[in-house]
Amino acid sequence: MRPERRILLAACLGALLAPRIARAQPAPDFATVSAPVAALNAGLLAVMKAGSSSASFPQRYAMLAPVLTQSFDLPRILQLAVGFDWTSLTPSQREQLLPVFREYTVASYVANFNSYGGEQFRLLPGLRAVGSEQVVATEIITQDGKTRRIDYVMINSGSGWRVVDVLLDGTISQVAVQRSDFHALLASGGASALVNGLRRKVATLSGNTMS
Repeated sequence: MRPERRILLAACLGALLAPRIARAQPAPDFATVSAPVAALNAGLLAVMKAGSSSASFPQRYAMLAPVLTQSFDLPRILQLAVGFDWTSLTPSQREQLLPVFREYTVASYVANFNSYGGEQFRLLPGLRAVGSEQVVATEIITQDGKTRRIDYVMINSGSGWRVVDVLLDGTISQVAVQRSDFHALLASGGASALVNGLRRKVATLSGNTMS
């Protein structure tokens, strides 16, 4: 191959590779991605220590709601949980669903983390990439040393990293479980059935202390 052809070929290859090099992004920083999960863990621990015996459900709800709302991308989670049925909902129906879904999500965590027995929360080092998402792994350690794995699927929403799914025991997708439940409610009576169903769940979780 003539020297001038070698130079031309090298220039062409360089032009093809340059955009790829320019698009390369640095690996996400663990502390940045996991910060919302660390804040959630601290909030859950505070609610657990407050306990059902010394703080009412609405009081503990008020403690946790700001933390959870900040850590979770609730509009995105709701859309994922509704799934294919989302396109059939009107903008008004979507707006009506979001505050009820937020209330249900917070109430679920308050009900499930309602007492303290020496538990600790631990962030496991490292991130696991799944496409554009990052998975933050955590453990809940009981006083007798037993552990429960909870992983958080994170996405950079533009205003920071937020939780978009929770993997119980590291594998069971909370969004997938909700999608099945929500689809059944939507099939039974549309958006109003889902709204009413979520309100009934909140009433049950809170012992009828919230409506």
